[in-house]
Amino acid sequence: MAADDYEVFRFDDVGWLTEIDMIEVDRVMIEDLGITLIQMMENAGRSLAQLVLDLYRPGSVTVLAGAGGNGGGGLVAARHLANRGVDVSVTLSKSVDDFSGVPAVQADILQRMGIEFVEDPRSSDVIVDALIGYSLHGSPRGKVAGLVTFANEAGGSVVSLDTPSGLDVTDGSTPGAVASADVTMTLALPKTGLRESSHVGDLYVADISVPRSVYDTIGVGPPPSFSSGTIFRLRSDQDASL
Repeated sequence: MAADDYEVFRFDDVGWLTEIDMIEVDRVMIEDLGITLIQMMENAGRSLAQLVLDLYRPGSVTVLAGAGGNGGGGLVAARHLANRGVDVSVTLSKSVDDFSGVPAVQADILQRMGIEFVEDPRSSDVIVDALIGYSLHGSPRGKVAGLVTFANEAGGSVVSLDTPSGLDVTDGSTPGAVASADVTMTLALPKTGLRESSHVGDLYVADISVPRSVYDTIGVGPPPSFSSGTIFRLRSDQDASL
């Protein structure tokens, strides 16, 4: 699929989630339906890789990955991009030995594949920002803050997973360093803090296999329509006709 082939919806065509809403979506998916984190992470990372390929056709990609679920999705994207012939390098927010759970599984897979992990990130055609997801608490600190600064200054196109790192997904505030994305691919439904933020860039929404019944359960709607594909683009009402 080419970039122009993505279906476009207006902001008001879908529901919007807060951080608390997204926590409940994940809980219902995992506890009530038995859809595992590794399944959702695979869906997120595969879609992110496809969007990067469709929009940029890059020769090289640097993935900046945090130790949580957002970083795990970035590591999945790294695997799919490498499988498609892209020169991929990965920089982690902390030592790989400090990773745990599903993100550690994804990091181990990449190491077994021989994908290069580098301490100092490289300038590339595309920088994938997968450092902090919807659970931002305070300003980015330490190496994470440094990697956010790198993403903003490296010169490549920045593609953020779920939200630009450092942006509060509920109210759009930026308590410290924040990634300024050219493209943000958010998951399941868009987050309220992305709606007016200048850091988001072009906004896309990707399916992570959330059944519509989940949105009914938490009282958020209308649900997204992925009838024409697993990714669609969102535009404000003012821009939707462009």
